[in-house]
Amino acid sequence: MNYRHGYHAGNFADVVKHLAEVAILTHLARKETPFAVIDSHAGRGRYDLGSEQALKTGEAASGVGALTDLSGWPVLDRYLGLVEEEGGQIYPGSPLIAAKMLRPQDRLVAIEKHPEEAEALKKTLAPWRKARVEQDDGYARLPALLPPPERRGLVLIDPPFEAVDEFEMLGRTVRAAFRRFATGIFLVWYPVKSDASARALEGEVLADARKALRIEAAIDAPEGKLARAGLLVLNPPFGFAAGMEEALAKVAPRLKARTRLQWLAGEE
Repeated sequence: MNYRHGYHAGNFADVVKHLAEVAILTHLARKETPFAVIDSHAGRGRYDLGSEQALKTGEAASGVGALTDLSGWPVLDRYLGLVEEEGGQIYPGSPLIAAKMLRPQDRLVAIEKHPEEAEALKKTLAPWRKARVEQDDGYARLPALLPPPERRGLVLIDPPFEAVDEFEMLGRTVRAAFRRFATGIFLVWYPVKSDASARALEGEVLADARKALRIEAAIDAPEGKLARAGLLVLNPPFGFAAGMEEALAKVAPRLKARTRLQWLAGEE
């Protein structure tokens, strides 16, 4: 199965991932000091939910499309507001969400390997002077960008899982990146194709992490479609876990999803 962003834009896993992203960036913005966002597998930034890729899976309808008129938690309201700004037919990817949440003192580095996707991303992020796009291999490039000069920030790692050894590459990269930026917040997305592969990834990463939270979301889906996904959050900010539990309690019934948060290292 291809996990490239365009096929799954706005699905249940995107909703959970982007709620977490908005929550983390909201936390970082509470201090006046600048922060950096580094997105290692950024995609194209904007996704047409009427495109061939999106319609092939139809996952957005039961994802973000099921959240109409939902509100009641500030981060949820902010997330839905960012989606609504795109007019309904377009879904914002993680680099566009980050760009919209930057303050003048903050910056974004978005890395994308595929030439066409990178070119589209450059156009998407052109209005933001502090957002830079690099066409490169996110796995190879990420460690060289760490630690950022700001010494504060979010590292978002959301690969397309096209390679057979993707879990192994992801684990090695996260561990190397975390060793260079141990005070940063890391948000790592992965499909849960088997408990064994997911737990092996977590075991690789947790060797150095003092605080780590796992968020999983699962739906009933036909064979061959994405049915379960995880987020590994390293150094989650104080209050993040409680806030996400509150938000997921509101969105999970609409998504027809089962969600679970579990501390793997440390706790609040």
